[in-house]
Amino acid sequence: MSNSKEVVPFSKEMELSVPVSELLPAAKKTALLFHISYLCMANFPTLERELRAKATDAQLLFSSSASLLLQCASTSENMINTLIPMLKAAIDKNKPLVAGKYLEKAKRWIEALIKDVTHTVESYSTLNRNVGSTASDVIATKTETEKKKQFQSKEVEDMKKKSDMYRKKLDDVKARLKKTEEEINAENAKLQSLVDSIADRNRKFAIGAAVVPFIGLIVNAVQRAANDPGDKVKLETCKNKLKQLNKDKGLFTQEEWNLEAELMNTEMLLARLSMESDSIPSPSHLAEVQKYLTKIQEILLRLKEFWDRVNVMLDSLSKKTFAAEDLIEDIDIFKSEILASLDTAQKYWASFGAICLSVKGTFSVESKDAYKFLEVNPSSLSKEEWQKQYDSVQKQLEEVYASGPPAIEENSEVPAVEEAK
Repeated sequence: MSNSKEVVPFSKEMELSVPVSELLPAAKKTALLFHISYLCMANFPTLERELRAKATDAQLLFSSSASLLLQCASTSENMINTLIPMLKAAIDKNKPLVAGKYLEKAKRWIEALIKDVTHTVESYSTLNRNVGSTASDVIATKTETEKKKQFQSKEVEDMKKKSDMYRKKLDDVKARLKKTEEEINAENAKLQSLVDSIADRNRKFAIGAAVVPFIGLIVNAVQRAANDPGDKVKLETCKNKLKQLNKDKGLFTQEEWNLEAELMNTEMLLARLSMESDSIPSPSHLAEVQKYLTKIQEILLRLKEFWDRVNVMLDSLSKKTFAAEDLIEDIDIFKSEILASLDTAQKYWASFGAICLSVKGTFSVESKDAYKFLEVNPSSLSKEEWQKQYDSVQKQLEEVYASGPPAIEENSEVPAVEEAK
């Protein structure tokens, strides 16, 4: 029996299945952008109150997200300490009915978690719409204010043109990135279908594959287990295509990150110029808030899809394997290989639970510390205090962008499903 606390490194393959580490920069930038937007409402008390309400909602939602990640870690722990040990015992003693009972219990854990993830995603969607409404109010106030002034400096005009240029470049990169991600999703679906087909024809591999829902980690094991040379060729083709697509995605992601940094610096300068001319800045920072809220939504949807997939796999395992009396003999023949696969599955789940706990910790900090700026009205700050806060936020944003996008290293030493020891 393996030690349930033993883990394998959290590899690129796991991260591609559920990119939870991408929540961290999105959460950090959301809080900082709310802060800078709040400062820019200093001379407009109605908008200031409206934005404070939205930022407070974000703070509460971050707290809920931290709880959700804790649930993911707890469910992973249940997989490690309850489900997989019971599957091992059932296989060791040829007790398929016992295994079926625990699979149904695990499905109930996961269905409850899926429901909570869905609710959290809907809450982010509502907040996103509300931030958009506030941005519209800012635009209306800005239009009215500038009608009265009917003047704009050349410096502001030049900065706007520069901002528009970066925004256009960024939109182009985002379009290419989106197309690449769609191609990756399509190829992953093709790969998953092929893996499922091979697992259905290979009982030695089927149970281990069903409890390791990270497709990138099991594909090599499937390739070795496949008896049909045609299957091996198809798997190799999918792997190579995905490798190139993920390389392209990495390049586009880095380019997107760099352009976002340039755009952010330009928008910060533009906001300062607007404040100095007693005008309300453009709500571009709120548009960025919406973008990162959408990013968090998308990651949580990936998390939901992950748990949906686990649920389907466990259901299939229950119905196709442990419920079929004629397959019990096959399970007995491949007992040692299946038990080894389950040992490795425990390590993968331990790694996944660990990264969920790590991200949960950051979300907890963000929900508590990053929104302390709401304790003070920006209109009550002196010019010096306002400038100090503004410069501090700008520095923090620069540090976030300087760190680059989240990177998970390739790890060739992660064991395949049937290689557990």
